[in-house]
Amino acid sequence: MKRSLLVEGQGGPLAAVVVAANVPDVQVLGATLDAVVIPRPDPEQDEQHLCLDKGYDSDDGWGEALEHGYAPHIAQVHDSRPVPPQRRHPPKRWVVERTLAWLSKCRAILIRYDKRPENYFGLIQLACALLWFRRLDVLR
Repeated sequence: MKRSLLVEGQGGPLAAVVVAANVPDVQVLGATLDAVVIPRPDPEQDEQHLCLDKGYDSDDGWGEALEHGYAPHIAQVHDSRPVPPQRRHPPKRWVVERTLAWLSKCRAILIRYDKRPENYFGLIQLACALLWFRRLDVLR
């Protein structure tokens, strides 16, 4: 089972998708970007950046990010698409990894006891809501 997360800059989860483990990350990108649970600001007024790792460096990954109105910052496998140095933002993958570690503190998510994917996805959504609730005191 693979979890695909979209998080904001501080690590708060905005979208989650659960798929089989043998599905490549780039194929889940569109579903993850569509699963955002809060309304997004207009991409034409506020530029929104999307940092991704090397698994998304393909025409499909770049296309999905641009189609959803994000400014993509994807770590490149090869320097086939040189990025201008003044606009280069290195991907910050550790923010997502930290959020996945927070989610793994919930035992039912770390060790998957549920056989049905709908139940497992519901637990992930509950854990994401719990993360936001715990951060509520910090955000005030």
